[in-house]
Amino acid sequence: MKRSAASALLPAGLLDLLPSDAAFEASVVERLAAAFEAHGYERVKPPLLEFETSLLAGAGAAMAEHTFRLMDPVSQRMMGLRADMTPQVARIAATRLKKAPRPLRLSYAGQVLRVRGSELRPARQLGQAGVELIGAADPAADAEVILLAAEALAALGVAAITVDLNLPTLVPVIGRARGFEGEALAALVAALDRRDSAAIARAAGREAALFGKLQRATGPADRALGALQALALPPTAAAELDKLVAVVAALRAGMKRLSLTIDPVEHRGFEYHNGVGFSLFANRARSELGRGGRYVSGEGEPSTGFSLYLDALIEALPAPAPQPRIYLPPETAPSVGARLRREGWITLAGFGAGDPKAEARRLGCTHLWRAGRACRVR
Repeated sequence: MKRSAASALLPAGLLDLLPSDAAFEASVVERLAAAFEAHGYERVKPPLLEFETSLLAGAGAAMAEHTFRLMDPVSQRMMGLRADMTPQVARIAATRLKKAPRPLRLSYAGQVLRVRGSELRPARQLGQAGVELIGAADPAADAEVILLAAEALAALGVAAITVDLNLPTLVPVIGRARGFEGEALAALVAALDRRDSAAIARAAGREAALFGKLQRATGPADRALGALQALALPPTAAAELDKLVAVVAALRAGMKRLSLTIDPVEHRGFEYHNGVGFSLFANRARSELGRGGRYVSGEGEPSTGFSLYLDALIEALPAPAPQPRIYLPPETAPSVGARLRREGWITLAGFGAGDPKAEARRLGCTHLWRAGRACRVR
């Protein structure tokens, strides 16, 4: 017993998915992949491990502190175990699919592993499914991926979806225009991320009033945009805000009832993004369902996309209805089982002697094959 218990112990942040949960997750991935494919996103499958030099290049550099590393005994080179799939898809686009016509639409699904979890998401192994739209800079491209995420979630049955838009470039652009650089700019960004008014005032100094107003310009999209447009922003920052306004307009045109909020100072988790970013929420989920946004992929191509987190997504979905399972006593002809499976039944073949009804009940079957028909087990 002691050895069995010790064998079942897993590292922190890792867990086993048992039959019903594993099957549910697999079905969710299949449905998401079908939704992505219907919009022209073709699936790719990157490897679990890559050489560190390629995995952490470009956008992947932001994932360096989250990445497990190990030595490849074959090449004697350091490898990394992916902590996010977006940089891998960007690498594929820039190398293997370099000559493919743009914009390039790619989708993916798989597992990632991170060195540490977070307070809201302590799991270190995460299932991801998402898309990348590579080679399109128009605000319509940002709107396309956001609307695809919302549509795919709604098709799964996720209710009351909210898209929280942000602009991680805004604070750095305003800060530099107001003379903040290096550690001073980093301290300002960090204070705004924490929503710490006292720290913002200390870090912003003479510009405390401006950055305080920026912090408070959050909430429903129309109200937040009004507050942002009322600020005296430098031209470079005003240009960034114009991009956000254009994306909001495209989203309104594409899905009028979509709930939109804006948080212009959110930066954590968007370190490699260089334009409009977003997070996805729903009423039943305790944490975000996914996030995405604009970034620069390999070869400097404008790109945007999103990743959905399967653990949070499954939590937000209603539990699936159990599929009918029928117990087939040992004497049942194989052709009967084949016909029932074609009709959508899950069949469990019996072995040996015993009361068929008791066996069906013990194995969790809803029905028993008896006298040439399916009988409900009560």
